[in-house]
Amino acid sequence: MAKTLRVALMPSWRDQIMFGLAIALVALIFMPLIPGLFWAMSPAFHIPVWQTLWVDPQWLQALLATVLSAFIGTTLAFLFAITIAIQLYPGRHWLQLQQRLPILLAIPHAAFAIGFFFLIAPSGWLSRLTALLSGWVMPPDWITVQDSYGLSLALALAIKESWFLLWVLFAVLSEQEITKQMTIAQTLGYSRTQVWRMILLPQILPRMGWPLAAVLAYGLSVVDMAVILGPTNPPTFAVLIWQWLTNPDEVLQAQGSAASLVLLGLLLMMVVLVRFVWQQGLLFRRYPLGERFPEPRSRFPRLHLLFFGVGYAVISLLLLWSLAGGWFFPAIWPETITLTSWLQADFVPFQTSLWLGFAVCFLCLPLVLFWLEWGPQQFNALLYLPLIVPALPLMAGQYSALLHLHLDGSATGLIWSHLLWVLPYMLLTLVGPYRAFDRRIMTTTQALGVSRFMACLRVKWPMLLRPIMAALAIGFAVSIAQYLPTLFAGGGRFDTVTTEAVALSAGGNRRILAVQALLQILLPLLAFACAAGLPTWLARHRKGLH
Repeated sequence: MAKTLRVALMPSWRDQIMFGLAIALVALIFMPLIPGLFWAMSPAFHIPVWQTLWVDPQWLQALLATVLSAFIGTTLAFLFAITIAIQLYPGRHWLQLQQRLPILLAIPHAAFAIGFFFLIAPSGWLSRLTALLSGWVMPPDWITVQDSYGLSLALALAIKESWFLLWVLFAVLSEQEITKQMTIAQTLGYSRTQVWRMILLPQILPRMGWPLAAVLAYGLSVVDMAVILGPTNPPTFAVLIWQWLTNPDEVLQAQGSAASLVLLGLLLMMVVLVRFVWQQGLLFRRYPLGERFPEPRSRFPRLHLLFFGVGYAVISLLLLWSLAGGWFFPAIWPETITLTSWLQADFVPFQTSLWLGFAVCFLCLPLVLFWLEWGPQQFNALLYLPLIVPALPLMAGQYSALLHLHLDGSATGLIWSHLLWVLPYMLLTLVGPYRAFDRRIMTTTQALGVSRFMACLRVKWPMLLRPIMAALAIGFAVSIAQYLPTLFAGGGRFDTVTTEAVALSAGGNRRILAVQALLQILLPLLAFACAAGLPTWLARHRKGLH
């Protein structure tokens, strides 16, 4: 029996084929990027290009706005997420927050930026509410959006990315060891704040390093939110690079390549600086003396309600603007409610986003499953690089590869450009449940003479249906939110709800803009709803699989 079991579990020629297939499929996505990066960045290796960049009058102010918005946004997002976790974990409100968070995560960045603009602009809803109390008849002459230093952009990034960091904290704090340590420390008489400061934070902060790097990298290279909320003259450094890279002038394109390397170097410098500060803080960390202190009263007892309120306010304002017939300052409610904007809206971007998201996700899912089952897991960190590297250099490499392959402006090139960003998120979502799967189930199945592939197809993957559906929903939401890959790879031939919303934000009709932003939110929400309901419906007759 033991010999039969060993033979059944030995890697077969089928497993070796699947191993090669997993590597080949992943290489098909990542390998064209290597020569593409060389082609895109090669102009930056000439000294005159750097001299031209240095004398450009815009880049220093643009770089300052980018550094401030990215650093402040990342710092505030981390502080917001940690503060909410300290206040609510463990407890009933923490579990309720976990159930409601996917609604906020489903809001794409561009749609959130548009709704946030409607909220805090000088003629926005908060200003209208203030006018109701103060008697204003004209919008105040305040710069609440598109300020020179990108502070409104930093605030929007802080709120939006704090939801992502909370999602990461849910995964970390759900581990049994963390829960046991919290329970034991509180049993010994330590307050919640003491437990977090002395026990949980020293363990959690190192594990938050990669997610924080991803948030920082996104803040440095974000374009769609910066176009809506960031400064305009000059724009943020990322928007400036995008303008240079898409300019037909070869000199400006080379300048954009050099600036992309500056952005990458800036990220590395900031990461090294933060890591150095963390290590120095560990050297001077005091050993706990065992003193017990009462739980201090929180200054922000309902911070999580404020954050959910902002998210719901964004969606509500988008809905109101899409139905408004006339809405002039200082009215806090539209004069009339009408469906005219919806009837006149262009639904072609919605259809493009729909088929593009489906194509990308259903191409990416088998690739992720093959990689997790047969691929070399020690190389997972390489697949996460698109999440922690500024997007602009990678997109420039993608575009150069597509130009040399004559795939720019094609559906094939567009789908490939999205795969590079969707695959890491789907892999990150599935890797935890995949590792937690009980190996004894697969061992028993293979010992009965079933091949590994059929065991996965009939046993393992059906049992992992819920996390697989969650990965599909997240991948679909990531694809919907892609702005720069669609512009670069699509060559202007494919309009999605994201590109359409950002284009309209430059001065289009607010009602039509709100419709496109709502359509951008609707698609991920439908995906998350299917991910939550479909596994329950399929397992309704199978006890224990809900």
